[in-house]
Amino acid sequence: VQLVESGGGLVQPGGSLRLSCAASGFTFSGYAMSWYRQAPGKERELVATIPSAVGSTHYEDSVRGRFTISRDNAKNTVYLQMNSLKPEDTAVYYCNARHRFGTTYWGQGTQVTVSS
Repeated sequence: VQLVESGGGLVQPGGSLRLSCAASGFTFSGYAMSWYRQAPGKERELVATIPSAVGSTHYEDSVRGRFTISRDNAKNTVYLQMNSLKPEDTAVYYCNARHRFGTTYWGQGTQVTVSS
């Protein structure tokens, strides 16, 4: 099983980044996919979730309206489009896969730094 994040980097405030998470080794379409983030000295927090099938996406309050989570089951990939980035969005972003029966997988993380 692998979850491989990419797309992180350094961006100026107000800029955009698109994170990708490529999954392999499990039935991607059967898992809810989420993005979490962890800033230095803080606990990991849920940023956004997209269900495995029918259902609504979920966003953490501070990113709602700026971030968009999406998935492509044909490519076994989940995305996080991040717009209007702020310095407080700086963190390591992690991809998470969760089955309704509890099986969970994590990626290794990708660094996002928002700074002028």
